[in-house]
Amino acid sequence: MIYCDTSVPVEYAVAVDRYLAAAPLGEGSRRVYRIALANWAWLLAGRPVPVGAARRGAHPPVLPLKVLDGPGAAELLRGALDRRCTDADPRTVHRELSILRGALAHWQDLGWIAADPAAGLRPLPRPDGGAAALGPEQLRAVLALRVPLRERVTWRLLHESGARVEAVLALDVDDLDLLHRRTRPRTGRPALHWQAASARLLPLLVAGRTEGPLLLTERRAPAGTPAADRCPYTGRSRLSYRRAAELLTTATRRLDPAGRGYTLHQLRPGPATES
Repeated sequence: MIYCDTSVPVEYAVAVDRYLAAAPLGEGSRRVYRIALANWAWLLAGRPVPVGAARRGAHPPVLPLKVLDGPGAAELLRGALDRRCTDADPRTVHRELSILRGALAHWQDLGWIAADPAAGLRPLPRPDGGAAALGPEQLRAVLALRVPLRERVTWRLLHESGARVEAVLALDVDDLDLLHRRTRPRTGRPALHWQAASARLLPLLVAGRTEGPLLLTERRAPAGTPAADRCPYTGRSRLSYRRAAELLTTATRRLDPAGRGYTLHQLRPGPATES
């Protein structure tokens, strides 16, 4: 006989564990859900979500589940969502909110919370419209940072091409026409053009590679990664939006007067800054 604990959990983390144990998810999806729900613990406690190296070994704050119940829960969650909108891209925010909604619905069905504090909740647009360009001095400071070649290429391409973040991250090595500083014509894809700084860096990044994703993660791709998103030479996977955003935010937090770090959208558009 399988024992099922039907008692109402006191801690948010325990409620998360029970939700994930009951949810019909694969191991990969379960990991994504756990990360997203842990992020909400930081946000609900009024603390920034750690990224990059700071994330490794960091334990989310202990919260009582009742913070998501009662008259003040909706306002608390609204504030947490607003904070998340300032340091994550819109796609990440919508995904994490959707994951939280699923957990809240499950907990409400079990009677662990009386009402859904996320009812009617929608991410607010960023005050800068999500794409406010950095000023010349800010941009020079970002592009002067001592960071790995991959980040230098990513940031330069975004700035010099003015392309959408998703378009730059979707680039493959064989998309590049290095001689003419542009991407090769592809049906349904507008050409991207870049300038001298990117032209100097791109050959260094693609050295020895003729196919596969242009921008790669640090680690080998997990099992099940589509071939189109895996480098045939290194076995590493395509750099994700989330990871690219974390890298920039972490690297620029000390440059940002607000202390949050800059977003990928803020590197677009504008003329290139030569160095």
